[in-house]
Amino acid sequence: MRKFFVWGLLPLLLLGAAAYLFRAPLAMAIAARVAVQRLAADAIKELPDGLHVGICGAGSPFTDDKRSGPCTLVVAGQRMFVFDSGSGSARVIGKMGFNQGRIAAIFLTHFHSDHIDGLGELMLQRWVSVGNTTPVPVYGPPGVELVLAGFMQAYAQDQHYRVAHHGDATVPRSGFGGQAMPFTPGPDGRAVVLKDADLEITAFVVDHKPVHPAIGYRIVYKGRSVVLSGDTKKSAAVQREAAQADVLVHEAISKPLVGMMRQAAVQAGRNNLVKIFDDILGYHTSPEEAAQTAREAGARYLVLNHIVPVLPLPGLETAFLGKAANFFTGPIRIASDGDFLSLPASSSDIKLTHRF
Repeated sequence: MRKFFVWGLLPLLLLGAAAYLFRAPLAMAIAARVAVQRLAADAIKELPDGLHVGICGAGSPFTDDKRSGPCTLVVAGQRMFVFDSGSGSARVIGKMGFNQGRIAAIFLTHFHSDHIDGLGELMLQRWVSVGNTTPVPVYGPPGVELVLAGFMQAYAQDQHYRVAHHGDATVPRSGFGGQAMPFTPGPDGRAVVLKDADLEITAFVVDHKPVHPAIGYRIVYKGRSVVLSGDTKKSAAVQREAAQADVLVHEAISKPLVGMMRQAAVQAGRNNLVKIFDDILGYHTSPEEAAQTAREAGARYLVLNHIVPVLPLPGLETAFLGKAANFFTGPIRIASDGDFLSLPASSSDIKLTHRF
């Protein structure tokens, strides 16, 4: 019986040995097929008509394996927009299956470094991935011209190298970088920055003092709506703009967890960090306050992003939420990179998936 068992295993052993010996050619064959599928895919065309919200960066300046720098991807019909471009945003967009070359415009909420430090890479990927012939429009409050000029200067040598190497027909010099599209909110604190028959994107001023102006955005497409708070303390403007919104994407900071980090900084003698931890509590929003805003606005779904601090252990997510569920009875999601919500047109559905 034992001899029969050993002989029965022999084909499997031989197959395993062959797979090991030929693992490199097999891996190459699989990789070639995957590469063709990835390059031929167009994630936007696969989506139903409607408004779609992807989290291409749910984090903050803290190092976080689950959450890159602040970035939100919005697909309206067949157009793709990016709101803020924190570190890693271009790579997360690619990992989610979207072609950065399809970006129609970039919108900035404010100019804190964690919201713009991925902008150079994102504009570069947008330029070279499909050979765009015009720069990407970059919308923002006054000051966006200076920010964009700095990135353009920093990447000027890179532009020269790539055109010289690949040729203008492949990477058109005219498509490099971005075009600043500054806007100034009116006396009511609002500005419609993009509008056509089906789509309207409205900027509104929020409270992130001493940063001013700091901006949130309301995006409406064929009756579906999403509001992005940007960085702000609890804001009446966010509540106003999120009135009856399908989805409110709101920044959130846990004051108890930051307090724990502050105490650790005290014990470590890191007095500069003690001061910073004290300061950041004054111009951000707690999960409970975000939940109150969502309830008062009548929003249907709350996504918390710009997560502070890092949540490396599962139990910390419960601690982070605190009593938020007492204030908002709808779905509350602590965002991670790759989260994706679909809001089909002519429907009230909100579907959450994860794209990697």
